[in-house]
Amino acid sequence: VQLQASGGGLVQAGGSLRLSCADSRRTFNSNMMAWFRQAPGKDREFVAAISWTGRQTYYSDTVKGRFTISRDNAKSTVYLQMDDLKPEDTALYSCAALAERHYWSFKTDPDDYSYWGQGTEVTVSS
Repeated sequence: VQLQASGGGLVQAGGSLRLSCADSRRTFNSNMMAWFRQAPGKDREFVAAISWTGRQTYYSDTVKGRFTISRDNAKSTVYLQMDDLKPEDTALYSCAALAERHYWSFKTDPDDYSYWGQGTEVTVSS
């Protein structure tokens, strides 16, 4: 497994969680990374992406202002800080890596991403 996600769990509405995704690939530092989520019975949904430098980020409208994506290239890890969680945030959260190196335009289609982690479950109770 090249991408290993962790940090999910059960939290009450209004609470916070921090997801981590450790990447064992050698090209982590030059790849755009993203988080997606999939709720039961729904399609996979884009959550957030971060440039290979870490200086640019992009969010879906549903999480903007509540979630923060970041990366530590020294640790080959990408994070998703989730605050003010809502029951509708309940889903399986997966990290993904773009195969292209040093790519600047943000991609939100899961089909554009070549590498995926196994996912970590987030459940938000009301």
